[in-house]
Amino acid sequence: MLRRLYFLFPDEQHAQNVADRLIIRRIPKHAMHAIAQGVKLRTLPEATERQKNDTVSHIEHILWSVNLLLFVMALIMLLVSLATAEWLWSGVYLAVMLATFVVGKQFIEHVPNDHLTEFTSALAHGEILLMVDVPIYRVTEIINYVEHHHPEATLDGVSWTMDAFGI
Repeated sequence: MLRRLYFLFPDEQHAQNVADRLIIRRIPKHAMHAIAQGVKLRTLPEATERQKNDTVSHIEHILWSVNLLLFVMALIMLLVSLATAEWLWSGVYLAVMLATFVVGKQFIEHVPNDHLTEFTSALAHGEILLMVDVPIYRVTEIINYVEHHHPEATLDGVSWTMDAFGI
């Protein structure tokens, strides 16, 4: 799993400058994706349709809903098994509830979740969003580099992504 860093830039020239510097720092060009609204990107690698549609957000929503549904179903079945004195099944349903609770808690605490909806205002004002996908161990390095060498860049969030399916 990778982390997606969201940087906002006032124009394409500044964003391209940072993209070029990140390539020198061994961030591959295919790990950078730019989004602009009302501006034709000439030199930056444009985001795929899946990235523009924020597929990661949809996946998160589906996983969260499935987790919640499992918890509720296990709760209902726990109540039924307690009413019918099926103690072994009660333990199973209680274990499922505990597992879904722990998974949900870990998800909330450890998975960053900024999404494209948070950038609609900036994009509407002509700013360029550069999404950079990096391994977890390089997040601090890349953020520090961009913040110290490119004051025109604004780090506006971190999310997760996978290097598959163009998301």
